[in-house]
Amino acid sequence: MRRIALGVCDEIKKDKDVSETSVIGGQRRQVRIILDPARLRAYNISSFQIISSLQKANFVLPSGAFSTGNREYLVDTGQFLRNSSDAGAVVVGVSEGRSVYLRDVASIKDGPEEPSNYVFMGLGPAVAAKGVDQKFSRAKEYEAVTFTISKKKGANASIVAAEALKKIAALRGTYIPSDVQITTTRNYGETAKEKSDELLEHLLIASLSVIILIALALGWRESIVVAVAVPVTLALTLLVNYLYGYTLNRVTLFALIFSIGILVDDAIVVVENIHRHFRMHKIDSLTAALAVDEVGNPTILATFTVIAALLPMAFVTGLMGPYMRPIPVGASAAMIFSLLIAFIVSPWMSYKVLRRIETGGHGEEKTGLERIYEEVLGPLIDNRRRRIAALGAVLGLLALALLMIPFKVVKLKMLPFDNKSEVQVIIDMPEGVSLEKSASLAGEVGEYLKTVNEVTDYQSYIGTAAPFNFNGLVRHYYLRSGSNVVDFQVNLVGKGERKLQSHEIAKRLRPNIKKIGDKYEARVKIAEIPPGPPVLSTLVAEVYGPDPKRRIEIAHQIKNIFSNTDGVVDVDWYVEDDQPKITFEVDREKAAQNGITQEAASQSLRTALGGITAGLAHMEKEREPVELFLRMPVGERSDLESLKEIALPSSNGGAVSLADIVRVRKGIEDKTIYHKNLKGVVYVTADVAGAAESPAYAILAMKDKIRSLKLAEGYELRQYSAVQPWLDDKYAMKWDGEWHITYEVFRDLGIAFGAVLVLIYIMVVAWFRNFVTPLIIMAPIPLTLVGILPGHWLFGAFFTATSMIGFIALAGIIVRNSILLIDFVQLEWRDCGGLREAVIRAGAIRFRPIALTAAAVVVGSFVMLFDPIFQGLAIAMMFGAVAATALTLIAVPLLYYEFFEGRLCPLKASELEAENETAVKK
Repeated sequence: MRRIALGVCDEIKKDKDVSETSVIGGQRRQVRIILDPARLRAYNISSFQIISSLQKANFVLPSGAFSTGNREYLVDTGQFLRNSSDAGAVVVGVSEGRSVYLRDVASIKDGPEEPSNYVFMGLGPAVAAKGVDQKFSRAKEYEAVTFTISKKKGANASIVAAEALKKIAALRGTYIPSDVQITTTRNYGETAKEKSDELLEHLLIASLSVIILIALALGWRESIVVAVAVPVTLALTLLVNYLYGYTLNRVTLFALIFSIGILVDDAIVVVENIHRHFRMHKIDSLTAALAVDEVGNPTILATFTVIAALLPMAFVTGLMGPYMRPIPVGASAAMIFSLLIAFIVSPWMSYKVLRRIETGGHGEEKTGLERIYEEVLGPLIDNRRRRIAALGAVLGLLALALLMIPFKVVKLKMLPFDNKSEVQVIIDMPEGVSLEKSASLAGEVGEYLKTVNEVTDYQSYIGTAAPFNFNGLVRHYYLRSGSNVVDFQVNLVGKGERKLQSHEIAKRLRPNIKKIGDKYEARVKIAEIPPGPPVLSTLVAEVYGPDPKRRIEIAHQIKNIFSNTDGVVDVDWYVEDDQPKITFEVDREKAAQNGITQEAASQSLRTALGGITAGLAHMEKEREPVELFLRMPVGERSDLESLKEIALPSSNGGAVSLADIVRVRKGIEDKTIYHKNLKGVVYVTADVAGAAESPAYAILAMKDKIRSLKLAEGYELRQYSAVQPWLDDKYAMKWDGEWHITYEVFRDLGIAFGAVLVLIYIMVVAWFRNFVTPLIIMAPIPLTLVGILPGHWLFGAFFTATSMIGFIALAGIIVRNSILLIDFVQLEWRDCGGLREAVIRAGAIRFRPIALTAAAVVVGSFVMLFDPIFQGLAIAMMFGAVAATALTLIAVPLLYYEFFEGRLCPLKASELEAENETAVKK
């Protein structure tokens, strides 16, 4: 099967977009030279001599060229060993005047190598979804070979995967015999295409939903204007993504979907105002221009406040930076283009399509809104106690919402769990166990997996690593090898065909597989494919200090704390179990007396135990190298006494046993010493599962326990969150893993949010020329949490990094609405002269565009609500927009009235100031 896989890989590699292929499992072809110790002793020949003879006999050298008869002839000297017969005919020594051939002192077998790993495939209850031939029974495990295909950078994964599968189908009957079953166990090209198709569909749904919303609220003619604005803006945004080198992936597509809800805001404000002016006055190009001019300046300011809210997120550092950057870049570009289209395309389109609307009706609608708004706001404006009480009630709602975090009603997490169709099981047996014992454990785990209804199939990799995936790149799973390691690739039925998410299935698998692992004293980890940047583990404690042994002792105490903490599972550490080690120390004096070098003794023992490659058999049709591999028979290398009897030829022509020139010392194999940034470190790792599945709460539960550890050195074990200890002269530990990224991201987003507030404040101060008005305008920003946090509680969702992105983005959107509202308040105040009437009239006039803006955000975000990763963003945008919009229409007018009651209108004050300056100049 390995040779079949190699043949298929050679054909697939011919595709220009394929980077590399690899084959895991099966036995390589090998010319095995099994040495006979008795005959070696009889002929006084050592393995060292045989290796030298094989290397010298398997040699060809270009000797040069000569010319004769007007022709040039190239000359090579020597010949290669091409098969086992050639190897057996090599002369390895001379005994009593006759040649001793290799076949005289060894048995030579041309066939598969001794197994160093196993790969098996098992079938689960849902195997029908994979289309496996029914002749394969679920009751058995089948020996298998896995081959992997990697694409080149910039190539389309879905196209590469589809072409590879087509080629495999075409190779049946030639390279692939008809009785060999080939099953696709993992296809990231297919999953990428499935996700991108789903997101493109969501993008279309979001766009159409917003257009339908405008049609219902303003009319079908007005929706035509928005229908033009949306695709043009998206097309220009895609151009920006292309110029930045972003591909169409999950993040960039979500950035476009996220933009849908906010890029129509400018068009809504402009179209609604043109619609209002056409109904109030007359339908001509001048009216349209005046309508745009009326909202132009606040719309420009409002758009730049949204950009100011989004852009700082592009500067998030660490592993999450590249993941998050397409959102602020794409959304900011969309806002700029939407503003240009709103001022250039929308007025012209409005003039063309709104010519037939009726005029004169808007005044009545406005009066009706005024009446409703006055009934709500009037009593609050007229009575200061009620006004203060209303504002206090709003603050009370905010306080209640914030209390959801410390009381764990809403829990914090970096990113939620994704819903994948695969799970990886990592098993570490104690160091030193045999490959067969690991295979026995794998067999029991496989039998259990056959009972899990959602499993289509699984592959067990014993003694080697599974093909590396997203996890394996950082967790280094793909580097695992040895008789004590087992990997399982568990494939699940498609997420549309099962009720449970993959995380729930992983939680169900964990206790049963752990129970099997405990019987073998094995460490078991259930590794889910992470939704964001992979980390060494969800929970990682890094222990630093000057002495390696003491670091291990402290790490062992921390490991015990991990094991005894509720909700902390899959506890492990990067310290090997004690493995017995036997050292053959050569007595240099005795060896010298017998004419034996230390190198000869070491090579002989290495050949006997581990085997050694003496060269390659040059077989033209083989697809991978065929080794000439020397080794002692299994019976001669299975115990210490047999090894001692290995014979070495001495200088006097006799044979000397290894036991005569060595001393045997028993001990323990040294532990691996890990370094991070050149500082010695011991890693303790774990995952979280249970009631609180966020590492933040597990760390809070363990911090005090670790702080209370009594160190013999007499000081407290200091704990770090974001940086390593500056010096490692004292013992300390650092929390890493998902917590480190969580800390970095929320810290950077917090800094970005601070920068957002400062930028917005500066821009609003510059426009309104007042230091208090911007504070009133920005007051609704925290009010978004009144909707965001209860929304997360309602859906049982974590407050994640994507939720934080939604919160920050809403800051710009809510400020935008406040700017438009306050700008109209000031215009009405200047024109009508009364603050009370201005506040109510402005609220009535701006109610519809503000409500439409919030509705557009809700409708545009709805399609993200059921995506496990971006659900937090959708909840934040939807619930935050609704709550903040409702409270903005009450809190902002009340705050403005509270501060400016009894004062002169700022616009009139500016006009009077300008008149006075003009009079002074005259």
